[in-house]
Amino acid sequence: MENTISVSTPGRICLFGEHQDYLGLPVIAAAISRRVNIKGQPINEPKAIIHLPDIKRNLSFDIFPEMPYTNKRDYFKSALNILQRNGYTFQNGIECTVRGNIPINSGTSSSSALLVNWIHFLTKIADIPKILSNETIAEIAYQAEVAEFKEAGGMMDHYSTAVGNVIYLESTPKIEVETLKPQLGTFVLGDSQEPKDTVGILKRVKYGVIEAIDKIKKVNPFFSLFTVNAEELALYANLLNDDEVALIEANIANRDILRKALTLLKSPSFKDEDLGNLLNVHHDNLRDKLKISTPKIDRMIQAGLDAGALGGKINGSGGGGCMFVYAPQNAIEVAKAIENQGGKAYLIRVDEGTKED
Repeated sequence: MENTISVSTPGRICLFGEHQDYLGLPVIAAAISRRVNIKGQPINEPKAIIHLPDIKRNLSFDIFPEMPYTNKRDYFKSALNILQRNGYTFQNGIECTVRGNIPINSGTSSSSALLVNWIHFLTKIADIPKILSNETIAEIAYQAEVAEFKEAGGMMDHYSTAVGNVIYLESTPKIEVETLKPQLGTFVLGDSQEPKDTVGILKRVKYGVIEAIDKIKKVNPFFSLFTVNAEELALYANLLNDDEVALIEANIANRDILRKALTLLKSPSFKDEDLGNLLNVHHDNLRDKLKISTPKIDRMIQAGLDAGALGGKINGSGGGGCMFVYAPQNAIEVAKAIENQGGKAYLIRVDEGTKED
């Protein structure tokens, strides 16, 4: 087919920093070897025709500047709107097919990966194509998904899927992305197949922390999650309820776990066992203090550990969806153990970011 363009983008797991990025705290995430692909070509009219065989749907709409949104998360249109605001034109129109093997609505950033991939595809199929850096594609995707619809999420999903590999991401005071290249073995991703309420959990956890911080800042305007320690937090305990204390304690602990993980992942003396231990401690906080795990996911993690995995945690916003364990050895046995608990298991490795196929 003439002028056919094909691009693909990975899903991601959050290694460290779950529920941290929207607070401005750093995260460490890894692109995974499950991807979404868009393949298509220009057509002779200014419209988008999008085939979605994985979910047995087709979309079609006319392309014009500042298209109104017709559903809550109209990302196909929001990406086009933002690109057109930045000077791209699409008079030739688009017809494409979207296929992927990233678990959907499970915490592996299938929606952000699709949006990153769509933006990458659009920049190549526009009337005047451009080659953008993966970081720029990530920023456009953040604008199209989070800023445009005033969502509660952060930037981790867009940068980790666009840039690929393992990244350390800081968003405060400015965006800084560092690519890490530790020699990591196999992970086993486990989909609990429990539906999750991403928006509800983000609102409870994110806004619970923000409200607690606001209470403290009325007494100490210089209070910061970047610098506070557990002993200092105790000074403000009388201002907070038990849930708010637990939320901030978890953020402090997870911040410190991430710092240890960053040192480990950069270290020439990296040990798989050390990574596993940090993942386990991280999950304990997510389960016990942020309360975003589920009994089934806890059973899946424990089954993986019993079968030889070195560590693991829930992945994504929580309340269902996926978990993963680090299993550089015995990965097949670990996957079987997770499936015995009712999950769907996938062997995955760290993968590269969005790319032309």
